[in-house]
Amino acid sequence: MKIALMMENSQAQKNAMVATELNNVAGGLGHDVFNVGMTDENDHHLTYIHLGIMASILLNSKAVDFVVTGCGTGQGALMASNLHPGVVCGYCLEPSDAFLFNQINNGNAIALAFAKGFGWAGELNVRYIFEKAFTGARGEGYPIERVAPQQANAAILNEVKSAVCKDVVSSLRAIDQQLVKQAVGSTQFQECFFNNCKDADIEQYVRSLID
Repeated sequence: MKIALMMENSQAQKNAMVATELNNVAGGLGHDVFNVGMTDENDHHLTYIHLGIMASILLNSKAVDFVVTGCGTGQGALMASNLHPGVVCGYCLEPSDAFLFNQINNGNAIALAFAKGFGWAGELNVRYIFEKAFTGARGEGYPIERVAPQQANAAILNEVKSAVCKDVVSSLRAIDQQLVKQAVGSTQFQECFFNNCKDADIEQYVRSLID
C-alpha cells in the first residue's frame, strides 16, 4: 500500500516526528510512505484546505491508496478531505478510533489532531494509531454481529457520495484555481503524484496548472 502523509502550516514542526512514527510502523509492514509536506515551517505553505485538495488528487488518481492528514484539531483536515469525491476520511484521536474506522467504515484517509490533546507521550498515541490503522484485515465490522449491516452501509455511503459529487477534474476546476495550484506546488507532492499517478485526465489537469 502507498500512504501519503500531509500536514498543514500550524503543525509543520511536528512533521519529522509524525513521519518517523509512520515510517517505523507502516514502512515496517512493507508499505511505501510519501511525506508530501509540510516538512517544516519553511516548507511550501499549506493550509488544511490544501490538504483536502491534495488528498483528492492523490487518492482519485491512485497515486496513493491511503492518506494520513491532520491539523491542530484534526477537524479542518477532516472536513476539507470529505468535501471531495472518492475521499472517505475518519477522525482519529486515539488508537481505538483508527481500529473502528477501519473495521466499520473502511475508508481511505484519517485525520489526526496534532495540537489539541497532544501533550506528554503524544508520539506514542500517534504510533499506536498507526499500528491500528495499518495492521490486520479491514472492513470486517465490529462487533461481529453487526458485520453485515456495517458493510452494506459503508458501500451505500460510497454510492451516495459518488452520486452527489462531480467527477474529480470537474470538481477541481470548480475551485479557485490558485488554491489548487498551491496545493500541487511542492516538489514532494509532484514527485509522489507523477511517479505513481494512474489517471491520465487528472495528470493532464495537474500538469496544466504547473507548466
